[in-house]
Order: sequence, then C-alpha cells, then structure tokens
Amino acid sequence: MGNSSYYLFLVPVLFPVLSALLMGFCKPLKNIKKKYFHEIFLVSCLSLNAITVLIIAFSKDNRLELFSFTDELIVLFKPDNLSVLFTLLVSAMYLLAGIYSCSYMLNDKNKGRFHMSFLLSLAMLMGVGYSGNLITLVIFFELMSLLSAPMVLHTMDKTAIAAAFKFVYYSIVGASLVLVGFFLLYTYGISIEFIPGGVLDLQKLSGNENIMLAGTLLVILGFGSKAGMFPLHAWLPTAHPVAPSPASAILSGIITKAGVFAIIRFVFFLTGSEFIRYSWVQYTWISLALFSILLGSILAFTEPELKRRLAYSSISQVSYILFGLATLTAGGFMGALLHIVFHSIAKDALFLFSGIVIHKTGKTEVADLRGIGKNFPLLMVCFTLLALSAAGIPATGGFISKWYLATASLSSGLGFFVWLGPALLLFSALLTAGYLFPVSIAGFFPGNDNLNYAKIKIEKTLYLPVLILCILLVFLGLFPQILINFFNDIIQGLL
Repeated sequence: MGNSSYYLFLVPVLFPVLSALLMGFCKPLKNIKKKYFHEIFLVSCLSLNAITVLIIAFSKDNRLELFSFTDELIVLFKPDNLSVLFTLLVSAMYLLAGIYSCSYMLNDKNKGRFHMSFLLSLAMLMGVGYSGNLITLVIFFELMSLLSAPMVLHTMDKTAIAAAFKFVYYSIVGASLVLVGFFLLYTYGISIEFIPGGVLDLQKLSGNENIMLAGTLLVILGFGSKAGMFPLHAWLPTAHPVAPSPASAILSGIITKAGVFAIIRFVFFLTGSEFIRYSWVQYTWISLALFSILLGSILAFTEPELKRRLAYSSISQVSYILFGLATLTAGGFMGALLHIVFHSIAKDALFLFSGIVIHKTGKTEVADLRGIGKNFPLLMVCFTLLALSAAGIPATGGFISKWYLATASLSSGLGFFVWLGPALLLFSALLTAGYLFPVSIAGFFPGNDNLNYAKIKIEKTLYLPVLILCILLVFLGLFPQILINFFNDIIQGLL
C-alpha cells in the first residue's frame, strides 16, 4: 500500500458510484434544465471511467488492501491480465451502451433512476474485475446482482416486477451455492487469494476430496446462474423482454461474462484445474454446458419474439465459453477467452439493434420485420455481419473462437465428449443460422406497404454504437492474433 498510485484502483469503483449518487440525489444537478445536460454528464462519466481503466491496464502488478474483516478475510484489489481483459471489455461496452441510451432513454421520465442503476452496476463490475481474493469477488458480485435488478424493474409494470423478482431469486440461489464452496475452500485451502494453479492444502484435503469436489461444482452452478447455464438459466428470457435495450445489452453481453469470470477465478486460481481434471465434476460441468448450448439454440430457433430469441441465444453462446473452460485444455481456454470478447461485442450490438427496431417501429416479433432492410439498409447490414459471427461463419470472430473450442474438444481425451462436443457445436451453429439469418433475409425483402419506415428518423447516437461494434467485430475477426498473443499470457501458468 505504500505507493499512492495504487489507490487509482478505487477510481473505476468509486467514481461511478459518486456519479450515480449525484445524478439521483443532488438537487442542483437534477434541476438543471439545459438540454442534453443529463446525457452529457453520463457519457462524460463513462468516458473518464474507461480512460482510468486503460491507465490501470499498464500498472496491473500492483495490489491494494482496502480493509479486513479478520486477519484472513481481507478486501483486496490485485489486477492481473485477466482483470485487464474483463475491465477493458466492461468499460468499453458500458460506454457504447451509455451513448446509445442517451437517445433511447431521452424522453423516459425515469431515465435518472435507470442511469443510477446503470452506473452502480458498472462500479460493482469493476470491483469484480479487480478482486484479488474470493471474499472480495463474492462481495462485489452480489452487489452487482442486486444493483442491476432496477434496470430489469424499470417500467414498474407487473411483468417487469415479476422478472425482477425472478432475477433476484436466481441471484440469491446462486449466492447460496457459492457460499457453500467458499466455506469449504476456507477449510481446505491455504489462502483465499487468487493464485494461478490453486491454493488447496493437500494435507488438509486428504480424505475429503469428494467434499471439495462437490463444493467446486456448487460454485460452478452458483456463478453459472449469472452466466445462464442450465439449470439456473431461466431469468434471461424473462428479464430481457421487459428491460430497456441498453440494459439487455449489458445483461447479456457483460453480466453473463461476470459469471464466467468468477468461475475462471475459482476453478483455475483457487481449486486448480488439476484437482477436477477427469473427475465427475469435470464431466458434469461439460454435460451441463453442452446441454445449455443445445437447449438455448432450440428455444431460440422456436421463439418468435426478437429479444427473447436473442436471450435464448445468449444461453447457448455463453455456454460455448463454459464448455471450452470445462475441457481444461489450453485450446479450450483460448477459445473461451476469444468467445468472451466476440460474443460480448456481437450480443451487445444485437440487443442495441433490437432496441432501435422496437423503439422506432413498435415491432417486437421477427415476422413483423419483413422489408425493414429496404429503409434501414445500414442497420440490416450490421445485423447480418453480427449474425454471421454468431453462427461461426469463416472470416468472422465467431468462427475463430469456435474453431479453437472444437479442436480442443477433439484433443481433450474426454471419452465420448471428444466427438460429442464438436457435433453439438456444429448443430448449434446450424440452429443459430436458422434463427438469425431469416431476420436478414426477411429484412431485405419487400414488406408491408402500410409501414413506411422511410419516414422514421434514427438518431446518430443509436446508430453509432452498433456501427462501432460491428467494425470492431470485423477487425478482430480478421486480425485475431492481437487477442491471441495477449491471451497466451493469461493461459500460461494456469494449465
């Protein structure tokens, strides 16, 4: 704690909290009638946060002990390369979703309340990313869950209230499962600090391996609830249709990744991958991930409503990541990290696209979008590029990540999962094409002549984030080596 620059870690956590409180409770700030002041304030906060995160990325070897409950339970920030990946991704996606929300929420009378929750959830995600031990991670993870709920609750109608309760209920169940694993790790580990390779004490663990294995599975299920893994996945298709589209983008593109991030921390930095390798826990984890991939794809394929279709798609796509991690191979880990980035970018953009469509046309079902591409060609071109990546078509980012996942499964030595994994990945890719490509096909065909979309103006702040995300996805898909070189540094020492 000797270097004062270490306290820079607090800025991405405390600054959004302070901004949210000022926005919500500072009367002079609330009463300013200048046009767009609220929106300028929000984007300025998000921009400064992103700049701070970028600065911290170059000083990631520091650590900061904030305070302690006991000598062993210390709230600790200790950034590493994995933190850099997560926090940069979070800050970038929040900035673009925030810019988008300036127009989307402009005339919403409760936009201040929404943006408070938006900024508070960002602060907690920063805390998750910089966490240096399990107690810190759990604290910020649960605060993130609670402070995200108001975004789901935003409209305050019966459907939104039910969805928010479901969101919180699943969060509580997940937290309970995680706490069981936390107590077991505290009993059988030498530390709760994140150390590559794990912290289990083999002497303490002797004779109690199955108990710790069970605890590990409970933690995977607990954090997996936020990642949308079966059986704690049902909150996603309930929350997305009722939440404003900027919130849907964050819930699917980022908050699901917080669940993945937490699983990585526990499995690879606390128990260690060797502890569960070829155990019943690994096979159960793979089975649940593959079932989630299949379930999400089938439900998305049969869902007529656009946002629910994208929500079911998230269950499937995030489970690709969990499957790659569950193989416990370097290739699987690489594929998982790549898919974290590519899916976050694509799904954020897809939900922002759906928000434009719903916000401007009032249409919520795919069947109603026939002909929309004639009037909004750039928007539909963006959607098509995103769909190509989600389906894993060659020359896109989705293809790169899924190639790593499939080849990792083939070389994993995990019995029949060696061929079952790639087979289900391929089947899921076909289903993904089946539920996304028809939107593009229908969009570029003549539609209902009574719907004159040409008269509808789409603000640049709605178009711009979608366009930026598409350009970024195409660039990283064509030049993935930028990410691969960085991810190699993360993988070394873990496997």
